[in-house]
Amino acid sequence: MPSPLRLMADQAFSRAAGAPLVDGNNVQLLRDANQNYPAWLESINKAERWIHFESYIVHEDDSGREFAAALCAAARRGVRVRVVYDWLGALSTTTWMFWERLRKAGVEVRAFNQPRLDSPLGWMSRDHRKMIGVDGTVGYVTGLCVGNMWYGGKRARGADPWRDTGVGVWGPAVTDIERAFADTWSATGAPLPADEVPAPGANPPAGDISLRVIATQPATAGMFRLDQLVAAVARERLWITDAYFIGASPYMQALVAAAGDGVDVRLLVPGSSTDLPLVQNMTRAGYRQLLEAGIRIFEWNGTMMHAKTAVADGRWTRVGSTNLNINSWLGNWELDVAIEDETVAGTMEDYYEDDLERSTEIVMEGRRPRVARLPRRRARNSARRALRTMTGISHSVSAAVTGNRQLEAWEWSPLLTLGGLLVALAALTWWKPAWLAWPATIVMGAVGLGFIARAVSLWRHGSV
Repeated sequence: MPSPLRLMADQAFSRAAGAPLVDGNNVQLLRDANQNYPAWLESINKAERWIHFESYIVHEDDSGREFAAALCAAARRGVRVRVVYDWLGALSTTTWMFWERLRKAGVEVRAFNQPRLDSPLGWMSRDHRKMIGVDGTVGYVTGLCVGNMWYGGKRARGADPWRDTGVGVWGPAVTDIERAFADTWSATGAPLPADEVPAPGANPPAGDISLRVIATQPATAGMFRLDQLVAAVARERLWITDAYFIGASPYMQALVAAAGDGVDVRLLVPGSSTDLPLVQNMTRAGYRQLLEAGIRIFEWNGTMMHAKTAVADGRWTRVGSTNLNINSWLGNWELDVAIEDETVAGTMEDYYEDDLERSTEIVMEGRRPRVARLPRRRARNSARRALRTMTGISHSVSAAVTGNRQLEAWEWSPLLTLGGLLVALAALTWWKPAWLAWPATIVMGAVGLGFIARAVSLWRHGSV
C-alpha cells in the first residue's frame, strides 16, 4: 500500500493538473519524425473504425501530402476520419484546396477558432494540441506538427531534421486522450457521435505504466500549476527542454528555489537557428537570473529544438505540446502526458544527455552570460554575436522604470532599442497621427461590433 506521503503527493499532482493518475498503460517514447511519423502512419493504415487527427499546423508539402493520402485512403475504405487543424497555425502553410481534397475523399475537416464578428479577439486562443487517436485503442501525444522540416534531409533542402519528441499510449489512458479530442471537436461544431467517445474503463490494461493526460484549455492553468509543483518537489534532477521558453515569474522562482536546494536544474532551448528569433531574444533575457541561481542553460546547435519535455529525479516525465510561456500555459488548448515510470524517465534522461552533446552551454563571465565551449563542440559565430548583444529586456526596462537596482553598463542596448522605438512612435504620432488613429479606430470598432453581436445573440436566446 502506498505511504501516506505518496498518497498526498498523488493527490497534489492530480489537483494541480486537473487530471487523475491512470494505471495499466503501455508507453513508447518516439524521437523525432523518423520514429513518430511511421508510427502514426502505421496506425492510420490499420484503422478500422475511426481516426481522430488534431494538429496545430499541417504543411502542404511532401509530408503533409503523405498524411493526407493516408487519411483519404482510410476514409475511402469506410473509416470515419475527423481532422481538426488550427485556422491561424495553418493560415500560411496550407491552402483551402488541400483541405477540400480531404473533404471530397470523405474526411470531415474542421478549422479551429476562425475569426468571428461576435468574438473579435477570440482568435487569440489557439488549438496548439498535436494528437492522433485510432479506434480508441492507441493514442499519440506529441510536440510535432506535420511538415518536411521535422524530417529534414532531401525533404527540407538538406537541412537537419527538427528535434522533437512524442509518445504512443496503449491502455486505459487512451480514453482520456480521445476525450480530449472530443472536447476540441465539440468546440468547433456538433459533438462526436457517442460511439466514438470511449467510456471510462473501455480499454483493458496494456502494461504497468501510470500517467496523466493533461488537456488544458484557456485560463485553466493545469499544466502551469503542475510544472511549478514538479519544480517544487524535485529532489535531485530536473532537466527541461523547451522550444519557446519565456518563464513567468512564479515558474522562474520555482526553478531558482530548486537550484538553491541543490537540485540539478538544466534548461535546453533552441540556439541561433530558431524559427522565432524574437522569442529567442526574450528567452535570453531571462538567462542571467537563472545562471546566477546555478541553473545550467544549453542552446541547441541543430536546426531547431522543438520538443517540449521535462524529466525529474529519474521517475517523472512530461511530453506534449505545452511550451513554458504564458500564452501556452494560459491562452491555448494544449495536450500533454505526465508519465510516472523509471524506465521511461531513464530513456528520457539518455535522450537528454545525447542532446547536450549537440548543444552549447551558456555560462556567466563576470556579470554577463557567454558561450562556454563544450568538448568537441564549437559555438556558432551567430550565437556568440547574439550573446554579446544579449538584451535582458524585461529586467533592464524594469530597473530603468522602477529604480529597484543600479543598471549595468552592458544594459545600454535594451534601453537604447526601446527608447528609440518610443521616440519613433512619438514622432509618427506628431507627424502622421492618422496612421495610428485609423488602426486604433478599426480595432475599437471591431471590438464594439463584436460586443453588440454577442449581446444580441444572448438576448435572442433568452440568456440576458
